[in-house]
Amino acid sequence: LAASGLVIDGDRGRYDRFRDRIMFPIRNVKGQIVGFGGRVLDQGEPKYLNSPETPLFHKGSEIYGLFEARTAIKAAGRAIVVEGYMDVVALAQHGVEFAVATLGTALTPDHIRLLTRYAGRMVLVYDSDVAGIRSAERCIDIFWREHVDFRRGDVFREDQADTRILVLPEGHDPDSFMNRF
Repeated sequence: LAASGLVIDGDRGRYDRFRDRIMFPIRNVKGQIVGFGGRVLDQGEPKYLNSPETPLFHKGSEIYGLFEARTAIKAAGRAIVVEGYMDVVALAQHGVEFAVATLGTALTPDHIRLLTRYAGRMVLVYDSDVAGIRSAERCIDIFWREHVDFRRGDVFREDQADTRILVLPEGHDPDSFMNRF
């Protein structure tokens, strides 16, 4: 278990990396569990904690919920990208089955390449705080770099790939916003 990162050897012996957290299995696009994520139950930091990087798990290239959402993403023609596991769960509980989450990291070029296999449109719904807005703005820059290479003479076509930002009312994330209803 220590090699998997689920148990840590500390000064006082071994302990559970994910103690006092609700656990979420992280599956790759083939449905194989490649890591785990944990969300703190009460207050504490970090809010989300993932398995450590391994030869099988790279958080910058895996997307939480993509295996479960891929059919709905194809059918909807878009993916909603959120920050946390609970955001994905809350949206699914309210019938929005085409939501996925990055794993505590900003959207990466690998994430964009993976998502655009299923749909050309992405809607970024990040927290409405300053950090969430900045993160969404960085994602737009990454999206443009990934889809337009002016050196090759590429022309961006909106029908091929598109990304938008949905800004929620102040103080809300997708989970808290959806649970208002």
